[in-house]
Amino acid sequence: MSEPNRFALRAKRSDVTEISPDTLLPSERMRQQALDGEVTQITRGQGYAETGDTFEIDGTAFEVVAVEDRTLGDLTDADARAEGARDLEHYREILAHAHDHFEWDDSSEVVCHRFERVA
Repeated sequence: MSEPNRFALRAKRSDVTEISPDTLLPSERMRQQALDGEVTQITRGQGYAETGDTFEIDGTAFEVVAVEDRTLGDLTDADARAEGARDLEHYREILAHAHDHFEWDDSSEVVCHRFERVA
């Protein structure tokens, strides 16, 4: 039996859930960056949403369009920019500042949540 593809996007569900924006974006700064279009993705240590879930920030609706299992080593400069950082090195610095005793380990499993503003 082959190992499941950890890069496969999770299937879209038929039941859409509205989640609290602070579930996915835990700080006011991040929520404002999402409103400003500076943040379109958030990587967390576990899944906090599923494809199709929606959330609202100050009357603006967003939809989670992809949820992907990855590792820290898979992340790129493009991922870092989608999370509001200049590049991957800056993203590492942000994580180290935000989390006590954080050490970057390329093999650490994470979940990337990509979202878009709903028209």
